[in-house]
Amino acid sequence: MPEDKNPSLKDPEMYRALRDDGASEQKAARISNAAAKRGRSAVGRKGGKSKDYEDWTVPELKEKAKEIGLTGYSKQRKDELIHSLRNS
Repeated sequence: MPEDKNPSLKDPEMYRALRDDGASEQKAARISNAAAKRGRSAVGRKGGKSKDYEDWTVPELKEKAKEIGLTGYSKQRKDELIHSLRNS
């Protein structure tokens, strides 16, 4: 289904821009929908406050994976979780 016709996309313009920049379909949809909900400037300000994933505990990493909608993370080790989070 083309992204213009996908009712789950709240900001198709941003979605297309993110896809053109190389973001995965899932990541582009997640970011564009968050921008539509909270405003583009709020999503842009979100970064920069978190410590490195290596400093997080496994429960914190799993909570983040759950928050962003990743699947299959429950049995991953810390290094696998970090890889999944960075490449989603």
